[in-house]
Amino acid sequence: MSDSPAPETLATLAAGCFWCVEAVYVQIDGVLSAQSGFMGGHTENPTYEQICEGTSGHAEVVQLHFDPARVSYEQLLDWFWKLHDPTTRNRQGADVGTQYRSAIFAHTPEQKAAAEASRAAADASGAFANPIVTEIVNASAFTPADEKHDDYYRRNKNAGYCQVVISPKLAKLGLQS
Repeated sequence: MSDSPAPETLATLAAGCFWCVEAVYVQIDGVLSAQSGFMGGHTENPTYEQICEGTSGHAEVVQLHFDPARVSYEQLLDWFWKLHDPTTRNRQGADVGTQYRSAIFAHTPEQKAAAEASRAAADASGAFANPIVTEIVNASAFTPADEKHDDYYRRNKNAGYCQVVISPKLAKLGLQS
């Protein structure tokens, strides 16, 4: 028997820098693990350098393993819309490039349908001045990032990027910084 989580208990989301995304989701009750990595490109086993160069086609993602009895996929998507600007293509703040695109990688047909419904509701909510550009695609191979990227914010809270970008984001969302 495999130790891999069932597809319906995985969520893979791209919302800019994976350090920011992970810092939010590790605080959500029901999220059992959050791993930074890459998905959605054409290079097998891409390196962080290839991602940064924009040559692999991958997005920086966080793959979540969650307990659906404690947090639903739809609730994870609600956080997704709050934690980044889904109306900017290939950009979050000063982070620019296709690796920073807004994307939801669906692991099941049910997740894809839920993501499309969630995107339509978020777009119709009036919360955003511009239309949402988040892509919703089927999940593909997940490549974990080097361990130095895992739990980056917690281990590097005093780093400049963490102080200027991640801490204010957590405060805005009412989460612990």
